[in-house]
Amino acid sequence: LGLVESGGGLVQTGGSLRLSCKAPGYSLGYYTLRWFRQAPGKEREGVACLGARGSTNYIDSVKDRFTIGRDNNSLILQMNNLKPEDTAVYYCAAKSEIVNQCTISDANDFWGQGTQVTVSS
Repeated sequence: LGLVESGGGLVQTGGSLRLSCKAPGYSLGYYTLRWFRQAPGKEREGVACLGARGSTNYIDSVKDRFTIGRDNNSLILQMNNLKPEDTAVYYCAAKSEIVNQCTISDANDFWGQGTQVTVSS
């Protein structure tokens, strides 16, 4: 399952970006899907998850600003009202499981290569 992210870039504070994660040739329907990020000099942190049955979960710092979802077998992260502290490399990840409520866990089977998001002040 080769995950490929896209959609990163440079945006001003308050702007929006839409990240996409695809697995060409594979269905993402039976996975818990997650977004992570890693800022320079910091540990990687989970951002949001999307369960195969549609459950979602977010870390507090992105609630009401980020939305995780699916679009035509792609994992999406819609990021609005971006802040400089959102600057990081964003990674998507997948774990083969079906759960009632997803969790933002670091235990994943597959990882993407990352896409850079930079928010200028």
